[in-house]
Amino acid sequence: MGRALTASVAPPDTDGGRLGEAARPQTVSLVVENMHCGACIVTVERALRHMAGVRDARVNLSAKRATVTYDAALTGTQPMIDALDREGYRAAESVETASELDSRRADDLLRRLGVAGFAAANVMLLSVSVWAGAVSDMDQTVASLFHWLSALIAMPAIAYAAQPFFRSASSALRVRRLNMDVPISLGITLATAMSLFQTIRGSHQVYLDAAIMLTFFLLIGRLLDEQVRIKARGAVENLIGLKSLTATVVDGDGRVERMPARALVPGMKIQVAAGERIPVDGRVVSGTTDIDESLITGETMPRWAAAGADVHAGTLNMTRAIKIEATATDDNTLLAEIARLMQAAEQGRGQYVRLADRAARVYAPAVHVLGAATFIGWMIAGAGWETALTTAIAVLIITCPCALALAVPAVQVAATSRLFGKGVIVKAADGLERLAEVDTVVFDKTGTLTRGEPVLKNGAEISDETLAAAASLAVASRHPYSVAVARAARDRGLAVVAAPGVLEVPGSGLIAPLAAGELRLGSEEWVSGTDLPSQGQAGSLWFLDAESRRFALRFEDAVRPDASDVVSVLTAAGYEVCLLSGDRPAAVSDVAERAGIAQWWAGVKPDGKIDVIADMKARGKKVLMVGDGLNDAPALAAAHASLSPSTAADISQTAADAVFQGVPLAPVLETMAVARASQRMSLENFGIAIGYNIVFVPLAVAGHVTPLIAALAMSLSSIAVTVNALRLRTRALALAPVRRPT
Repeated sequence: MGRALTASVAPPDTDGGRLGEAARPQTVSLVVENMHCGACIVTVERALRHMAGVRDARVNLSAKRATVTYDAALTGTQPMIDALDREGYRAAESVETASELDSRRADDLLRRLGVAGFAAANVMLLSVSVWAGAVSDMDQTVASLFHWLSALIAMPAIAYAAQPFFRSASSALRVRRLNMDVPISLGITLATAMSLFQTIRGSHQVYLDAAIMLTFFLLIGRLLDEQVRIKARGAVENLIGLKSLTATVVDGDGRVERMPARALVPGMKIQVAAGERIPVDGRVVSGTTDIDESLITGETMPRWAAAGADVHAGTLNMTRAIKIEATATDDNTLLAEIARLMQAAEQGRGQYVRLADRAARVYAPAVHVLGAATFIGWMIAGAGWETALTTAIAVLIITCPCALALAVPAVQVAATSRLFGKGVIVKAADGLERLAEVDTVVFDKTGTLTRGEPVLKNGAEISDETLAAAASLAVASRHPYSVAVARAARDRGLAVVAAPGVLEVPGSGLIAPLAAGELRLGSEEWVSGTDLPSQGQAGSLWFLDAESRRFALRFEDAVRPDASDVVSVLTAAGYEVCLLSGDRPAAVSDVAERAGIAQWWAGVKPDGKIDVIADMKARGKKVLMVGDGLNDAPALAAAHASLSPSTAADISQTAADAVFQGVPLAPVLETMAVARASQRMSLENFGIAIGYNIVFVPLAVAGHVTPLIAALAMSLSSIAVTVNALRLRTRALALAPVRRPT
């Protein structure tokens, strides 16, 4: 049974803890080219965070970017670049899109792969001639010639093709640290040097074919890994394609000029033709049209926009030309804010990612210790130095922690990309991990279970003629009830034409004097022309037509269309579902009944909501709070995890872990299902990485794995964890039964 709670609330903090404009932090994106593993992430972030004035630094390994928030009065971009250079990393301020940089890197790897493949094919032909006996054992001169020809082909090819590994390893060693490319480079160098030494000696133990094939397989793995990462990260980069690169600016004299979108400033008047994307956030000043806002709201139906309507960058003007006034441009638009939130979610790291980072950090030096121990062990066992060194090379290659470093970030990128496609933006670094753990879901009422905007309740009682006449006045006002009247008329397919000479009487309503008679839309007493107190019920307007007939227009805050279905799915999966609201008990009871929620609280102030959630947490519950993100911010912060439905204007203000767009509540189910699936896939990837090492490391130490097989196995393990994560983007998911502690 529901019950009412009341609680006092402290005065709101009007300052909100916000920084003044003068102290507002700035954000810069740096491209860091030679990052390849978890150890690189830790080193880059540590170098940046230790700088004076840097407030935060996050690395996105997939995009090879570092996003830095800093105080411009204390530091700048160049000192950050210098700090990274001292750590052995080449960095530059991002002026290209990540997709362009990715394309350049992939093209470079492909060229090097082609050189390595061509050289490997020719060296293998020469090697086969020697090892298959085509050259007589007595003709040592010809065998030696073939070895020298192999060296002349392989060594220049290795020097060129293996540069990505050599450069990365050199940068790390210069600053006395290790990364995964150090053992790779060491393995290639040792195999090549040993083969050259044996060629000079005239020995048959030459492994130039293994050295060049090793480079070839490593480049295949690096190239495929690069391409898979690009595919996994696509959601944020797809936003770049939604930006309009140019805009048609109209000056005060009516002259038009095409300008780059980056050069626009607030206050400019911009003409947007039908079919064009809107280049800035702005307000319509003339014209009417339909706007495709599926990117912002998740709705497939276009929104009608007239003078005074807000529009956003990246949305599509569909039907008629309009003129807008820019209110936010370039990196200050909603589109840019969404991209920043997505990047923050992708590069944020929860407990699983931090665990993988720590493991990779310890693992890197352990690789070299194990390689040295293998060499010494084989030498003590009486094997020749060639056998000992070949075995140690295989160990160095096979133990590189690539798969371990990629295990969780790949899943996180795939999960946030899928959710973005469903209209959900994950903001918190560990939000998905906490969402996977919840067993109780608490909904707010207004703006969450309900749409947060009034809709006409008794429309069936109002004729088309009357509704169209009322809407002709309503379009002149932005009052929520007036907006609801105009929307109801359009939804019915009526032509809404603004009545001429509409005047707004503050506190009363709208009036339009016509030749046939006066039209009024407003409060009951004003429409009646009396000073008597209103006898009508709350949530209503009255309309007076030209024939002096009065009509009551009743409104309600409609429950979201799929609210009862979502609650039913949650309940069937074993989640405890509650409703927590500050509204009147009668209103809360009605919404709870329509949504199918048995347990509800009414009349709860913000601090009272915190008390309810704290009580649930004390009883061992993991609470997901779903609220509107503004007045529910304290409760969202107090819950174990939080989701928020949000309008476009609210998206950067909400305190929730994730924000979902649109009218349906279905994204709540999708978010929880993806969170649970991402947790399972992270553990699967850990299992793949650990299982690979359990199987192949002992085989390598025992001498059963050649350097060639080691290179192939190491590359395949990295690709395996990334491809496993990619399944999350297209996999059909259903909300699994809740797991409760025993």
